[in-house]
Amino acid sequence: MPLAPEHLAYPLRRLGMDHERYAWSMMTDRPPLRWPDGQPLAVWVNVSLEHFPLNPVGTPVKLPGNMTMPYPDLRHFTLRDYGNRVGAWRVLEALDRFGVQASWAVNACLTERHPQILRAALARGDEFVGHSWSMDTPHAGGLAADAEDALVAKSLAALRGFSGQPVAGWLSPGKLQSPDTPEILKRHGVTWFCDWVNDELPYRFRTAEGELWSLPLATEIEDRFVIMDNQHSESEWAEQVIDACTFLLAEARETGAGRLLSLSIHPWVIGQPHRIKHLETVLAHLMAQDGVWNARPQQILDAVEAPARHPPG
Repeated sequence: MPLAPEHLAYPLRRLGMDHERYAWSMMTDRPPLRWPDGQPLAVWVNVSLEHFPLNPVGTPVKLPGNMTMPYPDLRHFTLRDYGNRVGAWRVLEALDRFGVQASWAVNACLTERHPQILRAALARGDEFVGHSWSMDTPHAGGLAADAEDALVAKSLAALRGFSGQPVAGWLSPGKLQSPDTPEILKRHGVTWFCDWVNDELPYRFRTAEGELWSLPLATEIEDRFVIMDNQHSESEWAEQVIDACTFLLAEARETGAGRLLSLSIHPWVIGQPHRIKHLETVLAHLMAQDGVWNARPQQILDAVEAPARHPPG
């Protein structure tokens, strides 16, 4: 007996991914972005401040970078803790030295564990981004929606109360999401997230609660991904970031459309004494380029939204 015709129909088949989360488009077909003062390249630096528990539960999944040895895995725990005790301060000094504005994706438990670092970031006028409670609170399939809702609410309340900022952005640990994450974020006042890396420019993202912005935070030039996962040298990481900057500047000038370089760094990785000079090399190069606009994420989204608020004519 043949299948009924409805079994052969797939209403979500379309260009791009088979869902209705966003309107799929090629970057080359979109109206060109214009950054302030006609600058061709926006540069966004994000620092992830993280706490990896010594005894992770790993429910519903274990996040990358977590403990791997039998308890107590002091080898990996203390290396991650080094980032908050030592590496973050080196990163702060490097940002200050080269006048770099940044955002900080913060595990909210650090408001209790390491408030000194957070105060130093706030003193620079930098922007906080929600990063869940810790690196043992993944947002992934298998996490009940009410539990995830409570986790997001708890994390944002801690960060907002500590910083006095609206904390409108979100980076999920490991860039994982459950099917409910976008709706939960929107419900709790988040207006943008940076988990999806299928683009280089911001785009509108649909949820049942209303629209979000997806602001991609590049994985391919992230310090942890390049140095720890791909096992490239520190100097190769720096070369890759500089190459990306060179290419994006040239592409922006050639096309007349603004481009975005997003750089994700982790103090427990790049704050090591044998690596920090490579971060300094990268920051010095980025800030020395003619045509670079160094901006925090909310400034970038404000610039993207400006034409809609003030249409020509």
